[in-house]
Amino acid sequence: MNRAIDVKNHPFKFLLYLEWILLGFAAVASILPTPLQRVSTRFPELTVISLTVFGLMGLRLPTNNKKNKIIYTACEIFLILITNFFGGRTSRLFPFLNLILVTRSCLIFQLPGRLVVTALSFSLFLITFKKRFPHVPFRALRQQRLFFFRERLWFFQFSFIALFVLALVFVLLLMNAVLSEWQSREKLTAANEKLRQYALKIENQATLEERNRIAREIHDSLGHSLTALNLQLETATKLLNNNPEKATDFLIRAKELGSQALQDVRESVSAIRSNPLQEQSLETSIDTLIKNFHHSTNIKPNYHINLFYSLPRDISTAIYRIIQESLTNISKYAEATEVNLQITTTASKLHLMIQDNGKGFDIGQNTTGFGLQSMRDRTLALEGDFNIKSIPGGGTKITVDIPLSRFSSTSFDGNI
Repeated sequence: MNRAIDVKNHPFKFLLYLEWILLGFAAVASILPTPLQRVSTRFPELTVISLTVFGLMGLRLPTNNKKNKIIYTACEIFLILITNFFGGRTSRLFPFLNLILVTRSCLIFQLPGRLVVTALSFSLFLITFKKRFPHVPFRALRQQRLFFFRERLWFFQFSFIALFVLALVFVLLLMNAVLSEWQSREKLTAANEKLRQYALKIENQATLEERNRIAREIHDSLGHSLTALNLQLETATKLLNNNPEKATDFLIRAKELGSQALQDVRESVSAIRSNPLQEQSLETSIDTLIKNFHHSTNIKPNYHINLFYSLPRDISTAIYRIIQESLTNISKYAEATEVNLQITTTASKLHLMIQDNGKGFDIGQNTTGFGLQSMRDRTLALEGDFNIKSIPGGGTKITVDIPLSRFSSTSFDGNI
């Protein structure tokens, strides 16, 4: 702990309130007259002032300077001595002051310092105890009644000392255990905060990379389509009067380019959406995605989806994005004529397979692309396994296995 402990950041405020209650009782006992009390308070004002100062010292505990800790503890011991020797009636409560000294030392010192303060507290207890129960002269042993009285007194003194020792040990062990748990909780909270900040940075970085990728796609695909569209229209305009048939061919090509540009815009918008499923089921969303893919690429899709229950939203979104990215890569690079897609679920896992009959590629030279890395990251985020197999001229096969056992049955919309 780097800063002093005060009321705002006190780890155990109930201890602070308990201290005030005990010190308040002690201050009242030093002022109010008690007819049955044999020992009177010689300096009640001094006792009240000592108790007040002792209580106010609990509002701020030094923790970052060894010299301040020693001076603080010495002042506490001095105030306890004043209270014990001048308190009269208040001296009946002196063990509580010693226990408060030990509890505060646990918040100030490490274990060696706590043991030293505990030993000093026990020494103070013995000094005050000897003052409260004076020595009985040896000549009193001649009288049998006083002999039995002294035996009882010794037994009482021994029992009281043993009880106080047990109380000190209990307080010390309890405070050590509670402080260890509190420090562990503080470390866990700090670790969680660092993890949250790290996750936020990763999310921002992933978002930035996704935006850059979409920007490159728009520049490469949409920009190229619009440029070609503009050239087709300009050529058609020039040939409209001299060669209408040729101009018509250019206009038809321009229309095709416009349709392609519109499809690119739709794909980019779909990639930007935070929730691509749009409250639809995974089966419906994949069906729409594959139909659009077939319409824009003329690649024959064969797909089989066998889901026994509805999946959690994070799994459904990840599966959709993986399929979307795979189809995008196939349409751009694979030169395939057929795509096979299969999704099956069991009680323990989900299996996804995407395979094309395209030209393939060398895995050793092309596995760090953004699309493949994005699919791998989405799978690993769900504690799944991502595998890709491809050879030049032999097509590409992607498999994803995601365990479902970490999700409770209440996480699903249906029953297994």
